[in-house]
Amino acid sequence: MTTYSVAEAKNRLSELIDRALAGEGVTITRRGRPVVELKPVVSAKPVPGPITQADVEWVIQRRRGRASMPPAPPPPR
Repeated sequence: MTTYSVAEAKNRLSELIDRALAGEGVTITRRGRPVVELKPVVSAKPVPGPITQADVEWVIQRRRGRASMPPAPPPPR
């Protein structure tokens, strides 16, 4: 785990965010005491995959009133 003072973190925030996203532990200290740990936010919902041609065609058909079932969700990544 890497430790930075508030002043250092302020000057290198983008870099520290990138490090935290890469899995590196980042701790920020104030007056020598740890006060904050940076870590990525874990999303409860999976990020949707790219829109496919089938998705576009389904939307077009639905707007025309002829769509039945929505397309199956993309497989998990």
